Parts: sequence; C-alpha cells; structure tokens
Amino acid sequence: MHSNLRYKRILLKLSGEALMGDREYGIDPKMIEQFAKDVCETARMGAEIGIVVGGGNIYRGVSGSIDGISRVQGDHMGMLATMINALALQNAIEAEGLYSRLMSAITMTQFAEPFIRRKAIRHLEKGRVVIFGCGTGNPFFTTDTAAALRAIEVDAEAVFKGTRVDGIYDSDPEKNPDAQHIPSIQYREVLRRDLRVMDLTAITLCQENNLPIVVFNMNRKGNLQKVLTERSVGSIVTV
Repeated sequence: MHSNLRYKRILLKLSGEALMGDREYGIDPKMIEQFAKDVCETARMGAEIGIVVGGGNIYRGVSGSIDGISRVQGDHMGMLATMINALALQNAIEAEGLYSRLMSAITMTQFAEPFIRRKAIRHLEKGRVVIFGCGTGNPFFTTDTAAALRAIEVDAEAVFKGTRVDGIYDSDPEKNPDAQHIPSIQYREVLRRDLRVMDLTAITLCQENNLPIVVFNMNRKGNLQKVLTERSVGSIVTV
C-alpha cells in the first residue's frame, strides 16, 4: 500500500489506437503487455482501477457511415470492437497475476458480466481491475463519454486519460514542435479553446460532477504510477 497516492480510485481511459503500437491496425502484444504491467503495478500500490478502452484500432463507427453503413449500425460494430480489446486487456492483466472483471453495457453473459453499479464497486473494493466494455451501450456516445459516466457511477476520484503525448498542449505536439504544454486548466477553458482533451459530452459530465481529468503519456513505461504520486507529471483539468 502506497501512502502518497493522489487518488484512491481512478477510471483509466485508453484509446483503441493506443493498443496498436507501431501497427496500422489491431493489437500489438508488446504494447498491451506494457499497459497490463503498469496497471497491475499501480493496483499493487493500493489504487482501485476501472478501465474503459476504445475500439478505434479495429473499427471506427463514425467512419463506417462513409462506407454505406448507418451511424447506428457502425457504432454497434464499434462497441463489439471495444470488447475485443477488453478481452485482450483482461487476458494480459491476469497473465500478470491480478484478478480482473469484464463488465459489458450490452448483454454478453458467456464472457462478460452485465454492468451493475454495485457489483462494479464491490469488485473495485476487493482489488480487482474492472474493465468496462461496449461504451455506454448506446450509439452516438463515444468511449470518452462512457469513461466519464462510469467514473461518476463507481465514485472514482478522477478520470485518467492515457495518450501518446505528455499532457494537454495548446496545439497538437505531434504536428507542432512549438506546442506549449499546459499543466493545469479549467473545464471552461478547455471548451472555450476547443482543446479536444475529451469529447464535449465527456467534458461537460466531468465539469457538472467536479471530476478531475488527468491527461498523461501512457506509452511511457511507469507513467501511470508516477501520475498517481507526482503532480509534475501530465496535465489536469479541474474547476
């Protein structure tokens, strides 16, 4: 148990693209193994961790409408993609010796529990990593919104947005080498400046429930542990 944790219970949001590593699509085994090790090490420090993972490495619902697939049908396909990633992540976490539970917003009882708030909280209290699949279970809502929603429902103290860059910047640091890092910012400034930290619905949900959003580079090994204990890592969005 680590006495200096900034937050006891967190909701970690991972994009599907983060699981690709250097690949063009799919899952990079080395990347998912690294994420699993970081999650398990953080859990052993005493943190209670819920995870929402996207599905963009397998299928992106919004773009599906371009191919003649309706937005609703495309979003349902995207939800199934999140479950593929969730199953892979669960397997990697349990390979590291930690118990986990996979909960789905859509009924898939053969391999996932239905999402029930009280059960999810109980799993977290018992030290299990809880992975939430299928987003909110509704089309037109992103996994960013699902992360904010699940965080609020399970009484998480913060949403951790794992990205490929070291926090929030005033422009895309992968395209602009002069982009300025923003260590701390208010929700309304994120919205006013259209900084794309998370989608608008997710930001608004967090703002209304006074839920901090911590943005950090998940691709750096050990960063998840650091951001839980050091204020100098990543960026934070608060009131």
